[in-house]
Amino acid sequence: MLYYLFQYLHELNVPGAGVFKYISFRSGAALILSLLISTIIGRRIIDKLQMLQIGELVRDLGLEGQMQKKGTPTMGGIIIIISILVPVLLIGRLGNVYMMLMIMTTVWLGLIGFLDDYIKVFKKDKEGLQGKFKVVGQIGLGLIVGIVLLMSPKVVMRENSEVRQGNVITDVQYHNQDVKSTKTTIPFVKNNNLDYADLVKFTGENYQAWGWALFILVVIFIVTAVSNGANLTDGLDGLATGTSSIIGVTLGILAYVSSNVNYASYLNIMYLPGVEEMSVFASAFIGATIGFLWFNSFPAQVFMGDTGSLTLGGIIAVFAIIIHKELLIPILCGVFLVENLSVILQRYYFKYTKKKTGTGKRIFKMAPLHHHFQKPGNAGIDAIIQGPIRPVPESKIVVRFWIIGILLAVITIVTLKIR
Repeated sequence: MLYYLFQYLHELNVPGAGVFKYISFRSGAALILSLLISTIIGRRIIDKLQMLQIGELVRDLGLEGQMQKKGTPTMGGIIIIISILVPVLLIGRLGNVYMMLMIMTTVWLGLIGFLDDYIKVFKKDKEGLQGKFKVVGQIGLGLIVGIVLLMSPKVVMRENSEVRQGNVITDVQYHNQDVKSTKTTIPFVKNNNLDYADLVKFTGENYQAWGWALFILVVIFIVTAVSNGANLTDGLDGLATGTSSIIGVTLGILAYVSSNVNYASYLNIMYLPGVEEMSVFASAFIGATIGFLWFNSFPAQVFMGDTGSLTLGGIIAVFAIIIHKELLIPILCGVFLVENLSVILQRYYFKYTKKKTGTGKRIFKMAPLHHHFQKPGNAGIDAIIQGPIRPVPESKIVVRFWIIGILLAVITIVTLKIR
């Protein structure tokens, strides 16, 4: 809103009004505003949640310090959502198709998470919203995002092409026209663009159409996987919040360099006109998560609940898809990936061994993985991975996961030059 107001004032030659045309200024303003909003309204929302007795339901699973969390206000993801949406609506260019998709993603998954938390808190049903309904919502979002990226004439790119002298790249050039494409960035290879359509050339002359169909399926899978991964990671104070903030910084950097033809040329990546607006959204995302961490760090005064965790994961997934960096997610979101895999491995190994021997065995003391380090004692002869006998303090687990997240973020950016 303010973007259009200042644009009008700039046309009237009002001094200083032109500052809003600079993406760096608006990104910085979005970060500061979201940080202020989250810290200012955070305390009030927490007090309101306490007054309504919206507290966490805790089952005794034998985890160190677990029962102390009982009654801690949950559904704090509302703080994150408000802190993202307000700066974006005020400072962002709302006519940008990518910005509209990100706003829709935030609201869509925020509502699904809110419904899940509402059932848990007010209906006293620890299971919350049935998993199949969550998945349907995630699939629906992925389908909408994929179709919009297919149909919108504003979703375009310019592919990078190398100019070589022998084995030396002397220049990176871009096509003169914007084109729609199913190409994306892949790490560690010289020609770092992968076209989904190339994977289905066996379908015949209409392989480009099948390439878009494959792309939409990939979008659905990524949105579902990453949002669930963030949801599983949200088990310790500040773990999902801090990890998401680190990922947000990385995505913001990737969006900025992808939308600047000079930086894109230097990194030899595709140039994405219009994606610069994603830097504003990323800044609001970073400010909101850091501001929420003020209250969510150990010992947490509020939990984000599924209202926050599903939203954070969905935002990260759709953001990565929009900037054509979705295949970097296994590296960048490695913490989410490992948390997901630990649950899958634990469940299916237990079922397999129970079917084979009659007694189910476990790989980890407890899944998701962060609880494996939190649970005291060893897991006996059934465990493949013993882990520490004494529980690791919760704050130390969280910080160590953050360090791993930072390392993965650096590796993600470095992959653009290592080929």
